[in-house]
Amino acid sequence: MRVGKMKVKSCLVDLAPFAAMVAVECLDVGLTTLSKAAMSKGMSHFVFVVYSNSLASVILLPAAFFCTRKKRPPITLPLLCKFFLLSVAGITLMQNCVFTGVNYSSPTLASALGNLIPAFTFLLAVIFRMEKLELRSSRSQIKILGTLVSISGALIMTIYKGPPLLSPPSQLHSQPSPSTMLTTTTATTNNWIIGGLFVAIACLSLSVNIIGQAAILKGYPSEITLVSFYCFFGSIQCTLVALIAERNPNAWKLSPDVELISVVYSALFGSVVTFAVIAWCIRRKGPVFVAMFKPLSIAIAAFLGFIFLGETLYIGSIVGAAIIVTGFYGVIWAQSKEEKDEIVNMHKLQSSSSSSSSSSSSSNTPLLHGHLDA
Repeated sequence: MRVGKMKVKSCLVDLAPFAAMVAVECLDVGLTTLSKAAMSKGMSHFVFVVYSNSLASVILLPAAFFCTRKKRPPITLPLLCKFFLLSVAGITLMQNCVFTGVNYSSPTLASALGNLIPAFTFLLAVIFRMEKLELRSSRSQIKILGTLVSISGALIMTIYKGPPLLSPPSQLHSQPSPSTMLTTTTATTNNWIIGGLFVAIACLSLSVNIIGQAAILKGYPSEITLVSFYCFFGSIQCTLVALIAERNPNAWKLSPDVELISVVYSALFGSVVTFAVIAWCIRRKGPVFVAMFKPLSIAIAAFLGFIFLGETLYIGSIVGAAIIVTGFYGVIWAQSKEEKDEIVNMHKLQSSSSSSSSSSSSSNTPLLHGHLDA
């Protein structure tokens, strides 16, 4: 009975990062819907980013101070500089560039380019030696192929709709939904290149941020402290950017409707919960694991739109989701095998070192006795 409970417990522990990242992507879909609704009413995205990160900082900083003051390592000036640079990449550049890119181009283009995040993260992880890439190894080949397959599946869901497969009896066409935002084009021919450039910069910034978090957490294993200063510095930086970019004083007024709801939702679930879960998963499973969940957001948006908003489910969504899951499973399978191999090799090294130390101690004993006898 005890062995069975231990197996169930270890299985739940292994599944926790998967469930946490799927929940993060679901929360991200909800944030996309609410923020789009708020900005369609005229809310400035510069102001939105400032308010959401400021509220998240107010929540996180006291929690980090009181909950981890006895356990966390000391906070040094070089560490604060790392947090500051991390917020430049993950909040100031990423959030402002992605909203600017959508305004110039379209949500469809932003979703398609967003699937470059796993590729960027995998490449940076290999460059900084966080991931081992052996082209002759079958597992490395599966990880590369799985990443490319997931990206292609997300592109299929973004570009190809196909014939309708399931149509709910109550169609709620009047309500905004994540999947319709993915298929609505607002760009003109002249400015889609500018929008695509902004979105590509945002994707690269997020990948740099994920790699930076992995590097910092190796030497400073306190996720809540990292996320707190990350949001705090990000709110200061975004405030400076907003003061320069947004000259209209009325843009800072927050109406108590969908604007206030979107800011509170973004602060609680888009920043506090999401950033903390991502940092925790990065420390446990690595940066590539976190980035691989990004293409799932398109599939989640399509299925949540079908379930909760009564949207039609098209064949392109089913095919794209199946391809995403196939590539995603390949990467996770290869990574799990590599983790098991590392554990086995570690046990072998420990056993060999212990056996060598015992043999050396046993070989020293007769020599000592012989010398004393002489």
